[in-house]
Amino acid sequence: MPALKLTDDLGRTLVFPHPPERIVSLVPSDTYSVVALGAGDRLVGRTTWCEHGEAPTVGGTKDVDVEAVLALAPQLVIANQEENTRTALEALAARVPVLVSLPRRVDQGVAHLARLARILGLEATPAVRELIRRGYQLAVGGTPQQRAFVPIWMDPLMTLNADTFGSDMLAHAGLGNAFGDRLRLYPLAADLGKREAVEATGRDVRYPRVTLGEMTARGADALVLADEPYAFSAEDEAVLRAALPGAAVVRTSGKDLFWYGAWMIDAVARVRQLADEI
Repeated sequence: MPALKLTDDLGRTLVFPHPPERIVSLVPSDTYSVVALGAGDRLVGRTTWCEHGEAPTVGGTKDVDVEAVLALAPQLVIANQEENTRTALEALAARVPVLVSLPRRVDQGVAHLARLARILGLEATPAVRELIRRGYQLAVGGTPQQRAFVPIWMDPLMTLNADTFGSDMLAHAGLGNAFGDRLRLYPLAADLGKREAVEATGRDVRYPRVTLGEMTARGADALVLADEPYAFSAEDEAVLRAALPGAAVVRTSGKDLFWYGAWMIDAVARVRQLADEI
């Protein structure tokens, strides 16, 4: 059987002479995907944030214990450019194959799942083929009739623009993103409208920091509060409600909005139901 050669989302070429039998996942959603693909028994390591699988942990997503990972002799490490630190990934990539993902669209999340199935040698398994088929059949909702504001942090107040996986999940549910066109500005004072912005120079501009006044000025039909990456308190909700008077307030699972791969295939229906209730 010829070696499998493919590229990850950083454009790096990875070569697998045979399907890996020892896997470390540094991303909770990928850990779920490995289990959903039927390869949970190949997991030899995962993060403390991973809720699925039974492998030992190797630190959190941001504080991966590189030596602990290497001690497990993995044949594949699964990582994400946003969730894991560059220093840890570079140290690991120098020793073992590291598949780094960064899906910004639902279809890219499905493509990543299909790529993972190929690496694991499971793409021809009937259950896997059906799972991926269902993923590719997910249709984008019609023209959004309502707009949502989705904060992802409170201090500073942050949201996401259209070039993100979470925003595309909203689009698949037929919800517009109130801050879809808003870029993150640098420095912080510029993002808050207090000084002129400087050139971003390759920095991530997809997660703007906004003010309550900007929320009010833009308006939204719904305030969508996910339970991760930030757990919004009742006090937080009251502050945000005051900035968006009249908006429906919906609490939902952060996994349903932000977990790409196998999880999102069923999550899209749940997000659509959430949108129908607004």
